[in-house]
Amino acid sequence: MARIKYYALILTLLATSAANVFAQDPIVIKFSHLVSSDSPKGLAVQRFKELAEKMTHNRVKIDIYPDSQLYEDKEELEALQLGAVEMLAPELNKFAALGIREFDVFDLPYLFSDTEALHRITQGPIGRDMLKKLDAKSIVGLGFWDSGFKSMSSNQPLHVPADLRGLKLQVQSSKVVETQMLALGAIPRVIPSSDLVQSLQNNAIDGTENLPTTFYDKKIYLTQKYLTMTNHGYVGYAVVVNKKFWNSLPAEIRIQLSTAINETSNYANQIAWQKNDRDLAAIKKTGKTTVIELSPAEKALWQKTLRPVQTEMEGRIGKKLIESINKEVKSR
Repeated sequence: MARIKYYALILTLLATSAANVFAQDPIVIKFSHLVSSDSPKGLAVQRFKELAEKMTHNRVKIDIYPDSQLYEDKEELEALQLGAVEMLAPELNKFAALGIREFDVFDLPYLFSDTEALHRITQGPIGRDMLKKLDAKSIVGLGFWDSGFKSMSSNQPLHVPADLRGLKLQVQSSKVVETQMLALGAIPRVIPSSDLVQSLQNNAIDGTENLPTTFYDKKIYLTQKYLTMTNHGYVGYAVVVNKKFWNSLPAEIRIQLSTAINETSNYANQIAWQKNDRDLAAIKKTGKTTVIELSPAEKALWQKTLRPVQTEMEGRIGKKLIESINKEVKSR
């Protein structure tokens, strides 16, 4: 009888211990981003949440804060470094503000001929080495997500670089993009995306460079008569996490979250390119904007005109990095 009571006590203790384990509060990760929940990035973050919680057996809970609910564009990286938020997916050129100018390489015009060339960098050794540079800023880089290739728009047809001469074009805050516009003879105007449509309506600017999906979602086709498919510049994101928080996680949790990011990245890239294709078709369907496809000779002229930007930016980005990317994308 005593032995039965002993085993009963052991079973009770084991059950209590298991209950305590399962009763532990989950690890909460605040994932903040600037765009809507139904945008490609918003959908990707939602997919990551689903995969992360499933793979960790709900030991991790992802709380998503879209539409700049927590932080604005210029605030979010500082908030991440301070640990006020655990995860972000900022545009790549935002890291220059932290002193990591190597990420400006993604702003160079015509660096990538297509997505296959792009992914040789973002999904290869060069991309991994670039993410490691974030460690020095208390940030861990987990992966890259695509957004698409930019094209030029205006109220006059743009076939060759000379057509941009003297035009005031909106750009994001980027030294590389400003240099690119000057090389085209245009006048760069740094205007936040939130003020873009009003600036076009007020004729404060003559045009812009944007993704087809941005052009469509913001209804720029109502104010711009022409969209030239230059596909000259890449827009992408880096998924990042606060370093101190990441290192505090159990090793198995880090592995599970990294796996979730890798699987999410495939999904994120796929839906981004699909949406750009759908939105370009929708722009054409409106009949309000004429979409111009460059001839091979015209595209070659754009590439020739913008090629010197790479040389001009060597001092800022690093000649060795630019050369290694060019060598890799042209190696196959």
